[in-house]
Amino acid sequence: MSEEHTGRNTAERTTSIISDVSTEFVVVPTGVGDAFSEKYYSSGFWIEYAGTSILVDCAHPVRKIMREAAISSGCDIRVESLDAIVMTHLHSDHASGLEGMGFYSYYVAQKPLPLLAHNDVMQDIWPYHLKGTMAPMCDPPDEQRTFQDFFVPMMLQENQPKQFGPFTIECRKTEHHIPTYALRISAGDRVFGYSADTSFNPALLDWLAVADFFVHETNVASHTPYEKLAALPDALRKKMRLIHYPDDFDKASSVIKTLEQGKKYVL
Repeated sequence: MSEEHTGRNTAERTTSIISDVSTEFVVVPTGVGDAFSEKYYSSGFWIEYAGTSILVDCAHPVRKIMREAAISSGCDIRVESLDAIVMTHLHSDHASGLEGMGFYSYYVAQKPLPLLAHNDVMQDIWPYHLKGTMAPMCDPPDEQRTFQDFFVPMMLQENQPKQFGPFTIECRKTEHHIPTYALRISAGDRVFGYSADTSFNPALLDWLAVADFFVHETNVASHTPYEKLAALPDALRKKMRLIHYPDDFDKASSVIKTLEQGKKYVL
């Protein structure tokens, strides 16, 4: 799969992965790091196609993260341009921005924001992640806000593709500490895949391999060792990019290319 630089003032930052398409399927990594990173924001994506934009995972400080990704990519990455959030799981390096995004949607945008996740994830967002700080934010104080005041919950299910605007979203459970779901997101004739957080799982890789371009995490402990991914067939490695890597990951010697934070990728 060849890569070429395109664009106007962002030529150094823009990669056309599959060229000559009439409608751009754009992916901008808003962060590429892990929970301990000093160099990068936490892993996540801005994805847009045909005027619809979604954010995959939502780390704090989400508006600052989005602003910097907009500057580096040249894309219109703003809350005002966002149509939905898709959550893979609720570890704080992926979900800590939900509170701020919910408050912004309620108090500033004054409309709840669509939030897509598998029920295993969705059922814990309000009672265990947000309720304690968001429910009391009302006047008079004896009232309580609800999840639906801030978000419009939309369920994902395995083996049941979900349509959202021009996107078809599929999910598959990964091997992680808490419920976590990999994603395949399709639009037009393009498919983007994301492993989310997971230990090495050949069956998951087979599921992701149908994508035109997919992103896989790599890290220590219960995550996926780089060596396992480096040993995969060359054809698979060529359409794979790495994310969620530790700060000391040797990108220069990696046989799999790493994603660059804030770069615009066009499928």
